[in-house]
Amino acid sequence: MNIVLLEPEIPQNTGNIGRTCVATDTCLHLIEPMGFKIDDKSVARAGLDYWSKLNVKTYISYRDFLEKNPGAKIYMATTKAKKIYTEVDYEPDCFIMFGKESAGIPEEILVDNPENCIRIPMIGDIRSLNLSNSVSIVLYEALRQNSFEGMNLKGDLHRLSW
Repeated sequence: MNIVLLEPEIPQNTGNIGRTCVATDTCLHLIEPMGFKIDDKSVARAGLDYWSKLNVKTYISYRDFLEKNPGAKIYMATTKAKKIYTEVDYEPDCFIMFGKESAGIPEEILVDNPENCIRIPMIGDIRSLNLSNSVSIVLYEALRQNSFEGMNLKGDLHRLSW
């Protein structure tokens, strides 16, 4: 799996997402410009000691990302989508893209990819969920659809038997 953050602004969100990516063996793709430096203490603090284990790739622009990942199947998370995130079949090597916290993925990108746009249902006039929560929700659905390939499913991580 691949998570793509287009112009992320908040280092703590990116750190949290990085930690989730390490826990799920997911590659994190970061598209500049970002609202912080990748070595920002806030990113490291949110990702704790996991950041060094993260498979992370950076790109100077959305165009650079597309050129370096030709033919990639990209699902775009947006509040503007008609499809709910559970209504698509995620391929094991797909890319799930999320936009910056303040504005999401630009509509100029979305209108060229309406069939790949997905959303998380919400009640009322809520603008959006927190970025790191949204990533977790969609990523774990994609992993579930792929039988949590390579993940620990036994639940024997505790020191006591129960």
